[in-house]
Amino acid sequence: MEGKRGMLGNKEMKKTKDKYLLAFFLIYMVVLFRITVFRSTFSLYHVMENGTINLSLFQDYIPFIRQERWFLVLYLFVGNIIWFVPLGCVLLASGKVKGIWSAAVCGLCLSLIIETLQYIFGTGVSELDDLVLNTMGTWIGAAMVRLCRHYRRGQGRYQE
Repeated sequence: MEGKRGMLGNKEMKKTKDKYLLAFFLIYMVVLFRITVFRSTFSLYHVMENGTINLSLFQDYIPFIRQERWFLVLYLFVGNIIWFVPLGCVLLASGKVKGIWSAAVCGLCLSLIIETLQYIFGTGVSELDDLVLNTMGTWIGAAMVRLCRHYRRGQGRYQE
């Protein structure tokens, strides 16, 4: 009987964990789309009129580096990575994807959706840089979860 009670406890813990992950994910997505697509410049009146695409990889950083605008470089470069780290964490922690590369592909797809919406609504520059950095951020987030699991397993506390 004790074994069944312990199993029920694990199932309840997983359900609780899943609920928290889902709540975090939904809040994360709302914030992410608010800062990337649904900005103050968002309008349905000028759809497909103001969108800009930049396919040159990291070329826009060079003038900022020459002007020694380090905060802007850090904000753009590191910010694009950091904003997608939670996605990789949630994808792997929830079990929705099994590997860090699968998580990275999901990050690439989400980033592509965001960049497309930015172009359609003219709320930002759709950049190849963002696709690369956002994908990298997702990969880093998933890798962090994998490392934490590896560490916990080494401590005898590994759980999927």
